[in-house]
Amino acid sequence: MFIAKRRQQAIAGVESHVRDFFAGHGQVQAHDYDLGPGRREAVPGLRVIAASPGPRANAWTYVTAGCWSMVEKNGHGLEFALTAPAGDVSFVDLLAKIAYYHAGHHLDLEHSMPIGEPWMPGSSCDHLLISLPYMHGPDLERCPLPNGHARILWALPVTAAEIAYRREHGHEALEQLFDEHEIEPTDPKRASVV
Repeated sequence: MFIAKRRQQAIAGVESHVRDFFAGHGQVQAHDYDLGPGRREAVPGLRVIAASPGPRANAWTYVTAGCWSMVEKNGHGLEFALTAPAGDVSFVDLLAKIAYYHAGHHLDLEHSMPIGEPWMPGSSCDHLLISLPYMHGPDLERCPLPNGHARILWALPVTAAEIAYRREHGHEALEQLFDEHEIEPTDPKRASVV
Protein backbone atom coordinates (compact mmCIF):
# COMPACT_ATOMS: atom_id res chain seq x y z
CA MET A 1 0.00 0.00 0.00
CA PHE A 2 2.78 2.43 0.96
CA ILE A 3 4.71 1.71 -2.25
CA ALA A 4 1.63 2.22 -4.43
CA LYS A 5 0.84 5.54 -2.72
CA ARG A 6 4.43 6.72 -3.08
CA ARG A 7 4.36 5.74 -6.77
CA GLN A 8 1.13 7.67 -7.32
CA GLN A 9 2.58 10.74 -5.56
CA ALA A 10 5.68 10.59 -7.76
CA ILE A 11 3.64 10.26 -10.96
CA ALA A 12 1.45 13.20 -9.91
CA GLY A 13 4.55 15.22 -8.98
CA VAL A 14 6.23 14.61 -12.34
CA GLU A 15 3.04 15.46 -14.22
CA SER A 16 2.60 18.68 -12.23
CA HIS A 17 6.24 19.64 -12.87
CA VAL A 18 5.89 19.04 -16.62
CA ARG A 19 2.59 20.95 -16.79
CA ASP A 20 4.14 23.90 -14.93
CA PHE A 21 7.23 23.87 -17.14
CA PHE A 22 5.15 23.89 -20.33
CA ALA A 23 2.55 26.40 -19.10
CA GLY A 24 1.50 28.59 -22.03
CA HIS A 25 1.81 25.82 -24.60
CA GLY A 26 -1.30 25.08 -26.66
CA GLN A 27 -1.88 21.73 -25.00
CA VAL A 28 -0.30 19.62 -22.32
CA GLN A 29 -2.04 16.27 -22.19
CA ALA A 30 -1.36 13.15 -20.11
CA HIS A 31 -1.88 9.70 -21.58
CA ASP A 32 -2.33 6.67 -19.34
CA TYR A 33 -0.34 3.81 -20.80
CA ASP A 34 -0.94 0.16 -20.08
CA LEU A 35 2.03 -1.94 -21.20
CA GLY A 36 -0.25 -4.97 -21.43
CA PRO A 37 -0.25 -8.45 -19.89
CA GLY A 38 3.11 -9.65 -18.68
CA ARG A 39 4.62 -6.16 -18.89
CA ARG A 40 2.17 -4.08 -16.90
CA GLU A 41 3.98 -4.78 -13.61
CA ALA A 42 7.27 -3.43 -14.99
CA VAL A 43 5.99 0.17 -14.89
CA PRO A 44 2.58 0.25 -13.18
CA GLY A 45 0.62 3.47 -13.59
CA LEU A 46 2.79 4.70 -16.46
CA ARG A 47 1.73 8.02 -17.96
CA VAL A 48 3.20 9.95 -20.87
CA ILE A 49 2.69 13.71 -20.91
CA ALA A 50 2.66 15.37 -24.32
CA ALA A 51 3.27 19.13 -24.68
CA SER A 52 2.59 20.86 -27.97
CA PRO A 53 4.93 23.55 -29.34
CA GLY A 54 4.90 26.85 -27.51
CA PRO A 55 7.12 29.45 -25.87
CA ARG A 56 9.63 26.94 -24.45
CA ALA A 57 10.04 24.74 -27.53
CA ASN A 58 9.04 24.78 -31.19
CA ALA A 59 8.61 21.00 -31.14
CA TRP A 60 6.40 18.50 -29.36
CA THR A 61 7.83 17.14 -26.11
CA TYR A 62 6.83 13.82 -24.55
CA VAL A 63 7.79 12.98 -20.94
CA THR A 64 7.34 9.77 -18.94
CA ALA A 65 5.77 9.76 -15.48
CA GLY A 66 6.19 6.48 -13.67
CA CYS A 67 9.76 5.38 -14.38
CA TRP A 68 11.04 7.04 -11.19
CA SER A 69 9.40 4.57 -8.88
CA MET A 70 10.74 1.48 -10.65
CA VAL A 71 14.46 2.16 -10.27
CA GLU A 72 14.61 4.91 -7.64
CA LYS A 73 17.37 4.91 -5.05
CA ASN A 74 16.90 6.86 -1.82
CA GLY A 75 14.11 8.92 -3.37
CA HIS A 76 16.01 9.74 -6.55
CA GLY A 77 15.15 8.30 -9.95
CA LEU A 78 14.82 9.05 -13.65
CA GLU A 79 12.15 9.99 -16.15
CA PHE A 80 12.67 10.47 -19.88
CA ALA A 81 11.80 13.15 -22.44
CA LEU A 82 11.63 12.89 -26.22
CA THR A 83 11.24 15.81 -28.63
CA ALA A 84 9.47 15.28 -31.92
CA PRO A 85 8.32 17.32 -34.92
CA ALA A 86 4.65 16.34 -34.54
CA GLY A 87 1.95 15.27 -32.16
CA ASP A 88 1.45 11.54 -32.71
CA VAL A 89 0.59 8.54 -30.57
CA SER A 90 3.65 6.72 -31.98
CA PHE A 91 5.83 8.92 -29.76
CA VAL A 92 3.76 7.97 -26.71
CA ASP A 93 4.39 4.34 -27.71
CA LEU A 94 8.12 5.02 -28.04
CA LEU A 95 8.27 6.54 -24.55
CA ALA A 96 6.49 3.44 -23.22
CA LYS A 97 9.21 1.29 -24.85
CA ILE A 98 11.84 3.41 -23.10
CA ALA A 99 10.04 2.99 -19.77
CA TYR A 100 9.85 -0.78 -20.16
CA TYR A 101 13.48 -1.04 -21.28
CA HIS A 102 14.55 1.15 -18.33
CA ALA A 103 12.72 -1.10 -15.85
CA GLY A 104 14.86 -4.05 -16.98
CA HIS A 105 18.13 -2.37 -17.96
CA HIS A 106 18.34 0.70 -15.69
CA LEU A 107 19.14 3.39 -18.24
CA ASP A 108 21.14 6.41 -17.12
CA LEU A 109 22.99 9.40 -18.53
CA GLU A 110 25.21 8.45 -21.51
CA HIS A 111 23.50 5.07 -21.98
CA SER A 112 21.78 4.04 -25.19
CA MET A 113 19.10 1.64 -26.31
CA PRO A 114 18.18 0.12 -29.66
CA ILE A 115 14.67 0.87 -30.90
CA GLY A 116 14.55 -1.98 -33.40
CA GLU A 117 13.19 0.29 -36.14
CA PRO A 118 13.55 3.91 -37.24
CA TRP A 119 12.09 6.35 -34.71
CA MET A 120 10.10 7.86 -37.59
CA PRO A 121 9.41 6.49 -41.09
CA GLY A 122 12.34 7.18 -43.42
CA SER A 123 14.74 8.05 -40.60
CA SER A 124 18.15 6.39 -40.21
CA CYS A 125 17.96 6.93 -36.42
CA ASP A 126 17.13 3.58 -34.84
CA HIS A 127 18.73 4.01 -31.40
CA LEU A 128 18.20 6.42 -28.51
CA LEU A 129 21.03 8.15 -26.66
CA ILE A 130 20.28 9.19 -23.09
CA SER A 131 21.58 12.71 -22.64
CA LEU A 132 20.98 15.92 -20.73
CA PRO A 133 17.82 17.71 -21.87
CA TYR A 134 19.73 20.43 -23.73
CA MET A 135 16.64 21.69 -25.57
CA HIS A 136 14.90 22.46 -22.26
CA GLY A 137 17.68 22.92 -19.73
CA PRO A 138 17.96 22.23 -16.01
CA ASP A 139 14.53 23.65 -15.16
CA LEU A 140 12.90 20.64 -16.82
CA GLU A 141 15.66 18.22 -15.79
CA ARG A 142 15.27 18.81 -12.04
CA CYS A 143 11.87 17.66 -10.82
CA PRO A 144 11.32 17.89 -7.04
CA LEU A 145 9.12 15.19 -5.52
CA PRO A 146 7.68 14.77 -2.00
CA ASN A 147 10.34 12.20 -0.99
CA GLY A 148 13.24 13.06 -3.30
CA HIS A 149 13.45 14.11 -6.92
CA ALA A 150 13.26 12.85 -10.47
CA ARG A 151 15.86 13.72 -13.04
CA ILE A 152 14.36 14.05 -16.50
CA LEU A 153 16.84 12.99 -19.17
CA TRP A 154 16.56 13.33 -22.93
CA ALA A 155 16.15 10.35 -25.25
CA LEU A 156 17.82 11.59 -28.44
CA PRO A 157 17.26 9.58 -31.66
CA VAL A 158 20.62 8.60 -33.13
CA THR A 159 22.02 6.24 -35.76
CA ALA A 160 23.79 2.92 -35.21
CA ALA A 161 26.96 4.51 -36.64
CA GLU A 162 26.76 7.29 -34.04
CA ILE A 163 26.42 4.70 -31.26
CA ALA A 164 29.46 2.84 -32.62
CA TYR A 165 31.41 6.11 -32.70
CA ARG A 166 30.44 6.84 -29.10
CA ARG A 167 31.63 3.40 -28.00
CA GLU A 168 35.02 4.03 -29.59
CA HIS A 169 35.53 7.75 -28.83
CA GLY A 170 33.26 8.48 -25.86
CA HIS A 171 30.03 10.33 -25.21
CA GLU A 172 31.59 13.80 -25.14
CA ALA A 173 33.22 13.28 -28.54
CA LEU A 174 29.85 12.35 -30.06
CA GLU A 175 28.09 15.31 -28.49
CA GLN A 176 30.84 17.57 -29.84
CA LEU A 177 30.12 16.23 -33.34
CA PHE A 178 26.43 16.99 -32.84
CA ASP A 179 27.36 20.58 -31.94
CA GLU A 180 29.78 20.94 -34.86
CA HIS A 181 27.15 19.68 -37.32
CA GLU A 182 24.42 21.75 -35.63
CA ILE A 183 22.00 18.84 -35.82
CA GLU A 184 18.27 19.41 -35.67
CA PRO A 185 17.28 16.67 -33.19
CA THR A 186 13.66 16.56 -34.32
CA ASP A 187 14.50 16.15 -38.02
CA PRO A 188 13.75 12.54 -38.96
CA LYS A 189 15.82 12.91 -42.16
CA ARG A 190 18.96 14.27 -40.51
CA ALA A 191 22.18 12.72 -41.74
CA SER A 192 24.44 10.79 -39.41
CA VAL A 193 27.34 12.89 -38.14
CA VAL A 194 29.79 10.00 -38.65
